[in-house]
Amino acid sequence: MTKLLSRPFSPVYLLYVLIALIATLTRVALLLQSSNADLTLWDTLGAFALGLGYDIIVAGYFSIPLILYLILFPRRFSQRPAQRLILSIGFFVTIYLLLFVAVAEWVFWEEFESRFNFIAVDYLVYTNEVLGNIWESYPVVSLLGAVGIATLALFLRVRRWIPVRTTASFRKRLLEGSLLLLLPILATLGIDASGSTFSANRYANELASNGIYTFFAAFRSNEIDYNRYYALGKEDQVIKHLRSLLADSGTKFSSTDPYDISREIVGRGPEKHLNVILISVESLSAEFLGIFGSDNNATPYLDAISRESLLFTRLYATGTRTDRGLEAITLSVPPTPGRSLVKRPNNENLFSIGQVFREHGYRTEFLYGGYGYFDNMNYFFANNGFDVVDRNQIPANKVHFANAWGVADEDLFTQTIQDVDTAYTNHQPFFGLVMTTSNHRPYTYPDGRIDIPSPGGRMGAVKYTDYAIHDFIERARSKPWFDDTIFVVIADHCAKSAGKEDLTVTQYHIPLIMYSPKHIVPSTFESLTSQIDLAPTLLGLLNFNYQSQFFGRDVLAPEQNNTGRALLGNYQKLGYLKNSEFVVLSPRRQVESYQIGAQDKQELLHVPSQSLVEDAIAYYQGADALFKHRLEKRQAPGP
Repeated sequence: MTKLLSRPFSPVYLLYVLIALIATLTRVALLLQSSNADLTLWDTLGAFALGLGYDIIVAGYFSIPLILYLILFPRRFSQRPAQRLILSIGFFVTIYLLLFVAVAEWVFWEEFESRFNFIAVDYLVYTNEVLGNIWESYPVVSLLGAVGIATLALFLRVRRWIPVRTTASFRKRLLEGSLLLLLPILATLGIDASGSTFSANRYANELASNGIYTFFAAFRSNEIDYNRYYALGKEDQVIKHLRSLLADSGTKFSSTDPYDISREIVGRGPEKHLNVILISVESLSAEFLGIFGSDNNATPYLDAISRESLLFTRLYATGTRTDRGLEAITLSVPPTPGRSLVKRPNNENLFSIGQVFREHGYRTEFLYGGYGYFDNMNYFFANNGFDVVDRNQIPANKVHFANAWGVADEDLFTQTIQDVDTAYTNHQPFFGLVMTTSNHRPYTYPDGRIDIPSPGGRMGAVKYTDYAIHDFIERARSKPWFDDTIFVVIADHCAKSAGKEDLTVTQYHIPLIMYSPKHIVPSTFESLTSQIDLAPTLLGLLNFNYQSQFFGRDVLAPEQNNTGRALLGNYQKLGYLKNSEFVVLSPRRQVESYQIGAQDKQELLHVPSQSLVEDAIAYYQGADALFKHRLEKRQAPGP
C-alpha cells in the first residue's frame, strides 16, 4: 500500500478507500437495523458486492476536483507545506461530510427503511419543518460533536498518506488522471440506480444502493415509487375500482382493456366553439376574496364579476406549487407523490385539455409572463397540445414593467389580446391558458395602478392582479370576439400551505369563476369540487364530444349526484376529501383520517372509513399504475 500511495495520485486512491470503508460500515449498520429484513445469504452477499460497486462510482464523482487539482498543480510544489495544508483541510472536510451523511442515512433508514430517495430531496423544499423536526427528535449537538470526534480520529490515522510524494511530469500526471476520470464519465453514460435491483427482497436492493448516489438519482427522477411506500390494494382490483369511480357519470368506456380509461363523452347539445381564456392566477387563495369573507378589499373586481358568473365556492387545489396546479388544470390527474408530471421525464403526448381543443380546430396557447424554462413549463406544454408564448416572445416595447418573475400581468394580457385578435382574423377559435406572475414575491408592479404603492406586499400584489384582470376584460369587451368568449379565473394554488396538520384543507381552498355574459347564466355551485374537475366541466359547458382520459368529472352533468370529492397533496402526503371525512395516505403505508367540521377544522379520527380509503387508493395507486403502464407500452420494442 505504501508503494501505491507514493504515486502522483495517492490522495485519490486514499479517498476511494475511505469512501468504500465508510459506505460499507454504513451498510453494516443499516443491515443490523433491519430486524425484519429476512435476508438470505445470497441477498446479503449480493447487496454488499453491488453496493461496493456503487460506492466506487460515488468515490469517482467525489474525486473529480482532486484529480484535476493534482494534474494541474506544478510538481515542484508537491513537497511544500502549503500543498500539505490544502490537501489536509480538504480531506478533513470530506471525512466529516461522509460521516455526517452516514449518520443522516441511519436516521433516514430508521424512519423510512430506505436509502435516500425523493423524500430526502423533498426535505430541501420543506427545510423549516424538517430542521425543526430533526432538532426536536434527535440530540443534534451531541451527534455533530460525535461526528467531529470520529472525523478527527480517522483523519489522524490517515494523514501520513495524504501528501503527494512525486516527481512525475505533467504528461504522466495527465495520462493517469485522464484514466481515473474515465470512471465517473462511463458511470454517467451507462449506469443508473436501477442496477441495484437484483433481488425480490426490497431490503436487499436498498442495501445494495449508496445513499449519496440514490439522492442525486431521485433528484433527477422527480418521483416517489407509490408501490414501495404507500397503502396498496391488488392492482387488478384497484384498477377496476378506479374505472367504477370514473364511470359514475354514466359514460361508457371505449375499451375492455383495464388499463385504458378512455370514455366516450357526448355533449348535452350542439357543440359551442366559443373562445376560452383560462387565467391561472399565481397564489390566489380563496380567503383573499371578499366573496369568501375577506374584508381587505383586495379583489373588488373579482368580487363584482363573480355575481355575474358561474361561481364555484368549494373548489380545492391539488397541490402547493404552480407546476402542480398546471398539471391539474391541463391533465386532470391526481397529485401523485413526488413532483408533478410537468417536471418529470417521459411526460410527452399525455392526454390534455389542449389536445381536446386542438382536435376541435382551436388555436391553443400557453401564455406565461416569465421564462418558461422555469419548472419545465415550455417543454411540457409544447409537447402536450399547446403553442408556447413566454417572455421571449413578448416585444420589449410592449412591456411596461417586469421583475425577476416576469412581465406585469397587464402586459401579459396585452399579448393575449393580440393573439386572440390573430386567431379571430384567421376564423379560428382560441383557447389560451394564461399563467400570471405578479402575485409573487417581491410583490412589485407598475406605479399608479392601485392605491397601494409598489412593492405592496401580498395584498398589494393581489389587488394589482385584480386590477389587471379588470383592465383585460374591459379591453376585451370592445373586441368583436368578446361575446363569444368564456373567461375563466382560477388559482394555481394557495398563498401558503403550512398548517397544524401535514395537509390542512383550508390551505387548498381556491376560487373558480366562469364569466361569459352571453352564454353563462349567473349562479353558484356549492358542492365539493377538485381542481382536476375544471377541464371536463369546461368542456361539458361547450357540449364537446370527445374521448376522455381525464380523472376529473364534469360536475355540472345532470347524472352527477353532486356529493363531490377533492384530491390534494404535498409531494409526500396524498389526501382524499369526501363529505366531511378527509383520508390521508403517507409513506410507510400509513393511513390517517380526519373529520372536517365548521371552517374546515380537522379532527383526527381513530377509525377511517374503509370505503373512502379504498377510493383514495384507487385514485392514487391507479393513477400511478396507469402512468407506469403507459411508459411500459412506449418502451416496448416495436414489431
